[in-house]
Amino acid sequence: MNEQQLSKRLEKVVSYIPIGSKIADIGSDHAYLPCYAVQKGQVAFAIAGEVVEGPFQSATKQVKSLELTKEIAVRKGDGLAVIELEDAIDVIVIAGMGGALIRSILEAGSARLVGVKRLILQPNIAAHQLREWAEINQWALVSEAILREDNKTYEILVLEPSEEVVVYSDGERLLGPFLMREKSLVFQTKWEHELSNWKGIQAKIDAGNTKNKAKLAELDAKIRTIEDVLR
Repeated sequence: MNEQQLSKRLEKVVSYIPIGSKIADIGSDHAYLPCYAVQKGQVAFAIAGEVVEGPFQSATKQVKSLELTKEIAVRKGDGLAVIELEDAIDVIVIAGMGGALIRSILEAGSARLVGVKRLILQPNIAAHQLREWAEINQWALVSEAILREDNKTYEILVLEPSEEVVVYSDGERLLGPFLMREKSLVFQTKWEHELSNWKGIQAKIDAGNTKNKAKLAELDAKIRTIEDVLR
């Protein structure tokens, strides 16, 4: 992967960026995504944000080598702290982290979401954490994708601010409203695997132990939700 050829998942992420956007790529690593998007003429300006020194230096070197320092600002900072009001960022991308970590970044940087028109989030795990966050903070899902690459399954969530109250069912929160309606082969394979895992865990939990009742009830609810959708 490089600035000219992204991974399949990052190409899909970029496809959700509106032409002419000003983006912030949080956890940008080598800054491949913003470099690619700028070179394709898709974005007008980008911030490549990194909190770790090594990736920050790699991103800085990459942007300089491509002579894109006017179009891409490489900044070191924690999460959304790299965004300034005068940047007028309208799209934020956070890809390649766990859902809980992405959620914590959004919660910690909530003041910097003012004026942002779209969030493109690609959690490696626990996408439900982001749907819960969206519901609480009035961001609506406008699209979702699921894909398989290098023996891993990835979900992509595209969110926009909503003037109306956002409410998802337990199933939509867990599985994704768009994904569960589409029921792609990748989706079905993922949740059949999860279903098998959870049934295995359920069988090993001692139902006679009162401390396990809540855990068993939660597992049972998830299992029934998945079975209903896959039926």
